[in-house]
Amino acid sequence: MLHDSAHVPKPSLTEVLFGWFLRVVSASCFWFALNYWAMLIGFSHNGAGRFDLLPPEWRAAATALAVVYPVAAIGLWLLVSWGPVVWVLAAAIEIAVHEFYPGTFGARPLLFVLHGAVAVTFVLFRVALFVQRLRQARKVRVDSP
Repeated sequence: MLHDSAHVPKPSLTEVLFGWFLRVVSASCFWFALNYWAMLIGFSHNGAGRFDLLPPEWRAAATALAVVYPVAAIGLWLLVSWGPVVWVLAAAIEIAVHEFYPGTFGARPLLFVLHGAVAVTFVLFRVALFVQRLRQARKVRVDSP
């Protein structure tokens, strides 16, 4: 008896490592989200970061990041295409507030380096996957004799 389902190719090592990479980034996004939520509800910073005690610019930034980071974490964990897009949005917001307004939000150069390293690693994985798919497409051609 023949199988009714279509043959699904086994994922390559690059694809498996890329999935693990996205899940590690997802866990870090969830950690960032928990930190922002802990600050906003007064659980961390001895209650000094509670939403009602924050200046308006911190309210806007912290609230946006507390919402965007968990969404990015879910998208990255599920390996869907919008996960990295939402992560880029969250990273851009966080980098912008700390790099352009260091007097208000404080300077965090390590944050810029970490987000940059994740972005470069993501791009390198995508290039490797693209090259791998090009090689596979050259191996199997319908019009070869």
